[in-house]
Amino acid sequence: MKWLFGIFLCVFTYSASVAQSYSLDHYLQVAKTNSPLLKDLQNQVASSSVDSLRLLAGYKPQVNLNSAGLYAPNINGYGYSEAITNLHTVNGLMGVNQSIVSRKNLDAQVQAIVLQSLSLSNSERISEQDLKKAITTQYITTYGDQLALKFNREVITLLKQEEDVLKKLTRSNVYRQSDYLTFLVTLQQQQLQLSQARAQFKNDYATLNYLAGIADTSAMELDTPAIQKLIPHDPDGSIYFRQYHLDSLKLINSRQLIDYAYKPKINALADAGYESDFMGQAWKNFGFSVGFGLSIPIYDGGQRKMQYKKLSLQEETRENYKAFFDTQYHQQIAQLKQQIAENETLLDQVNEQTKYTNSLIKVDTQLLQTGDVRIADLLLAINNYLTVKNLFNQTVISRLQLINQLNYWNK
Repeated sequence: MKWLFGIFLCVFTYSASVAQSYSLDHYLQVAKTNSPLLKDLQNQVASSSVDSLRLLAGYKPQVNLNSAGLYAPNINGYGYSEAITNLHTVNGLMGVNQSIVSRKNLDAQVQAIVLQSLSLSNSERISEQDLKKAITTQYITTYGDQLALKFNREVITLLKQEEDVLKKLTRSNVYRQSDYLTFLVTLQQQQLQLSQARAQFKNDYATLNYLAGIADTSAMELDTPAIQKLIPHDPDGSIYFRQYHLDSLKLINSRQLIDYAYKPKINALADAGYESDFMGQAWKNFGFSVGFGLSIPIYDGGQRKMQYKKLSLQEETRENYKAFFDTQYHQQIAQLKQQIAENETLLDQVNEQTKYTNSLIKVDTQLLQTGDVRIADLLLAINNYLTVKNLFNQTVISRLQLINQLNYWNK
């Protein structure tokens, strides 16, 4: 009873492992979770929020506690001048410094950080799309290998069945031994193709795990990729065009910051504490002071105009890149749509051809039972079926890859 239970458990475990499969969504989620680039960009976005808070904190009153002491002895008339050093001094002051800046100036500086954060967020979304496309591409490729592997197994199963029948008919002198050997060579060639298909599937599956950041060399069955053809959004709302818009806002913001850099700057300052040279009534040397600092730019050698010129050149470059990308974007979308339409037309034709070749195989295998078909004709029908079936699988995979490329732009 124990050995019977053990056999049952082994069979159940094997069946469960064979039945286990992974979907495209599984790999997309794992890849997104494991991606260090996405985590890096997310941290940079969070860091930008901290930069905004630091900027605002920098314009609050800055309070410092400072203390200093000095002793410069004068021995027999030798030493530093007492009028300069006061022989000995000590101070302990609490100072307050407040930069006075206009609200618009502060808003412009905050806006620079916000735009940088938005740019990083957009880069994160583009990187996520790139990762999704790469994972989906490799998943489809591996799924195509899986289809080829299953098809080769089915063909070998069919050939082995026919090989048993042909062997009996050859022994009965219905077919020549040369016919049997020709058929056997075809079977062996198909077995070699099966080994090659199995190796290709394992290799591409390992690549899929590698891209997703999965440390696993085993291969599971892949589900049919659930990919629906999506129509790209309006380009103005696309993440790919959004970056050009953000770059334009950055240049506008940079011009504002240049203007504010040439505005008068004023700082208010104050301190309070103790400062004494101990020459008189030291206990009375507690006090405070207030003041301000003012800086008014007058002439900088024309640097302001030079900075404007650089921004104008950057804007021209941005417009050139945007115009070129706009042309490429629409051309790419149109080309992919055309290729998908042609692929679907070809798929219908291949489907129709598959029906005929499949019917011919069935007829020839029935005639083989009675010895009424030439082995050469049977092999020709099998080769035609192999060719058409492989073309069908390739067309299906090609269609999925094209849809994946089209969907890449739908963000």
